[in-house]
Amino acid sequence: MMVNRTLAVTACGLGALCVLLGAFAAHGAGPQVKTLLTTGAHYGLIHALLAVVAAAVAPRSSAIRWAGWLAVVGGAVFALSLTLVGMAGLSVMGAVAPIGGLLMVSAWLLFAFGVLRMRPSDLS
Repeated sequence: MMVNRTLAVTACGLGALCVLLGAFAAHGAGPQVKTLLTTGAHYGLIHALLAVVAAAVAPRSSAIRWAGWLAVVGGAVFALSLTLVGMAGLSVMGAVAPIGGLLMVSAWLLFAFGVLRMRPSDLS
C-alpha cells in the first residue's frame, strides 16, 4: 500500500500534540481551562485519524489528499486556538476557532466527495 508519508507524519504530529493537551487537561489544568483543552484535544485527535486514513487513500485521490490536509490544519487551528484562549487568556483566539471548525467540516465533505468519485476497484 502506498501512503502519503508527509501527510501521515504531520497527522501523527497533530495526534501527539492532542494527546499532550488532553493529558494536561486531565492532570494539570484548572477547571475553566480543562474544558477548552479537552474539547480541542478531542477534535484534534479525531481529525488526526481522518488525516491518517486520507494519507493511506491519498495516492488514489487528490480530493482525499486535500481532505487530509484540511483535517490536519483545521484540527490544529481549532485545538491551538482553544489552548491559547484557555492558557494564555487570548480571548481574541476564540474568533479563530470557528475557522478551524470550518476547515474540519470541509475535510469531511471533501473526503466524501473523493470517495464518491473513486472507482470501485480503487476502494479494494
